[in-house]
Amino acid sequence: MQNAGIHPSRYGLEQHGIRNANTIFWNLGTAQLVEAAIQRREGLLASGGAFVVRTGNQTGRSPQDKFTVRDAMTEDAVAWGPVNQPFTPENFDRLYDKLIAYLQARDLFVQDCFAGADTRYRLPIRIISERAWHNLFARQLFVRPDWLRTEDHVPEFTVIDAPGFRANPAEDGTNSVVFIIVNFTRKLIIIGGTAYAGEIKKSIFSVLNYRLPEVDVLPMHCSANIGSGGDCALFFGLSGTGKTTLSADRERRLIGDDEHGWGPDGVFNFEGGCYAKTIRLSRETEPQIWDALRFGSVLENVAVDTELRLLNFDDDTYTENTRAAYPVTFIDNAIVPGIGPHPKNIIFLTADAFGVMPPIARLDSPQAMYHFLSGYTAKVAGTERGLGKDPEATFSSCFGAPFLPRNPRVYADMLGKMMGRHQANCWLVNTGWSGGSFGVGRRMDLPVTRSIVRAALSGSLANAEYRTDATFGFAVPVACPGVDPSVLHPRGTWADGEAYDRAAADLAARFHRNFEKFNIDGPIKSAGPR
Repeated sequence: MQNAGIHPSRYGLEQHGIRNANTIFWNLGTAQLVEAAIQRREGLLASGGAFVVRTGNQTGRSPQDKFTVRDAMTEDAVAWGPVNQPFTPENFDRLYDKLIAYLQARDLFVQDCFAGADTRYRLPIRIISERAWHNLFARQLFVRPDWLRTEDHVPEFTVIDAPGFRANPAEDGTNSVVFIIVNFTRKLIIIGGTAYAGEIKKSIFSVLNYRLPEVDVLPMHCSANIGSGGDCALFFGLSGTGKTTLSADRERRLIGDDEHGWGPDGVFNFEGGCYAKTIRLSRETEPQIWDALRFGSVLENVAVDTELRLLNFDDDTYTENTRAAYPVTFIDNAIVPGIGPHPKNIIFLTADAFGVMPPIARLDSPQAMYHFLSGYTAKVAGTERGLGKDPEATFSSCFGAPFLPRNPRVYADMLGKMMGRHQANCWLVNTGWSGGSFGVGRRMDLPVTRSIVRAALSGSLANAEYRTDATFGFAVPVACPGVDPSVLHPRGTWADGEAYDRAAADLAARFHRNFEKFNIDGPIKSAGPR
C-alpha cells in the first residue's frame, strides 16, 4: 500500500476495513485531481477549463435504490416506507465485505472535509472514491477550509463510493445493481453501481437531516442569500424549480444554493459549493452561474465538441439533468463562510406544469404549513425516464422528501416555530407555466420571476392590494412593480377560462388526496385549496 498526496490522516483507511489498496491519494488539491482524472481518462477539459464527465446509465439520483439500515438505533427514529426503505444489518455487512474485497489492489482517492459552515454543528466527513473526479466533486461541494490540518481530521461519517462495483440483487437484498445505503450505527454510507456524483452529496444531506433536529437545528432543502440591508431570504424547492438560479442574484450575496440549517443564531450553509442544473444555461439569464464554470468546476453530462471542446448547454442528448459542481467562492459575491441571520422572507418555489398557480402568492401561517408539508411541483416529459407527454404532479414533503429520514411533521413543526419566533414572511412562487398547461402555455420568463421575487424581498408588496384566489384561498397581489398585471391573474392568461377552471379543480383535488396521508385536522388542513 502506498500513500500519495498531502498530509494523510492518522486515522487511516484500516479503520474502515480497507486493506491492500494500491496507491491511496490523500487530500489532493484541485489541480492534482484534475490531472489525475485526465490521466485516468475519466473525462476531458472543455474550453474555459471546466472538467466534463459522463455518468453512464445513471444521469440522476436513484431513489428506488436508496436504503437505510434498520437496527436498534433507527427502528423508532426513521419514518420507514417507500422513501426510507429498510435494509438489514446482515445484508449490509455482507455487501460491505464484498465492496471492501473489490477495493483491494485499486487506487483510491480520499478527501477529508466537513459538512456545515457553522463550526458548532459541523460534521467531519471522509469521501473515499475509486474515481479521481468524484473526489474533486467532494472537494468542491463540501466545506474545505484552508486551515484544516488533515493529519488531525477524524471523520464522524464516511462515504465509500465505487461506481464500478455492482450489487447482485438476488444475493444482496438490493433492488438493482445500484445501491446507496446509509448505516447510522456504523456511521458509513456505501454507494455502488452509479457514477452520478449527486448521490454523494445527498447522502450526507440525509445524515444531517437525521442528526440536526436533535440539537434544535432545522435542516432545510433550500438556497439562501442576503440583501444589502442584511435581510436573509430562503428559497425552498425541488430540482428544476429555480433554487440555484434565483438565489444567484447580483443584487444579493449568496450564502448557499441547496442545503442549509436554521438554528438559534440564524442560518448556515451545509456545503462549500454549488450544484447547478445547466440545461439551456446562458450568460444573459444566469451570468453568475455561467462565470462559475471555469477550471475546477465539474460538468456532468453536458454536451461538448471533442475537437474544439466547446460546450453546448442546449443539447439534452445525455439527459435534461445536466449539472455543474463548483465552489461557492466561484460566485463573485458569495458569503464565506456561509452563515447568515434569521430569514426575513421564505419562498416556496413550485414549477406548476398545469399552468393554474399564480406567479406569486402570500401565505399565512397555516397556509405555509400546508404547502410546506405538500411540497408541490410538477414533472414534465423529458425530465425523467418513463414520464408520458402529460405533466405529472409531484408532492415531496418539505420540498425534500427523498432526503428526510424522520417523519415530515418533525421538520414542519420546527419550521412553524421558527417562522413564528422570527416573524418571517412566506411566499409561494410559481416558476412553471402560464397561459395553459405544459405543451399549450409557456414557461414563466426568468426576468419576470426575478422582478416578482425582488419585489417580495424588498418589501414592495407589503402594502399592495391583494385578491383571494378562488381555488387555493391564498392572497395574490393585484399589481407588482415591473410586471404586467395580467400575468398575476392566471385564469386571464388562458384562452379558455373554463378549461382553466377544470385544470385548477383537478390540481386542487390532487392536493387533497395527497394531504390525507398526514392525518391532520384543524387550521392547517383547512388552509388547503377550496
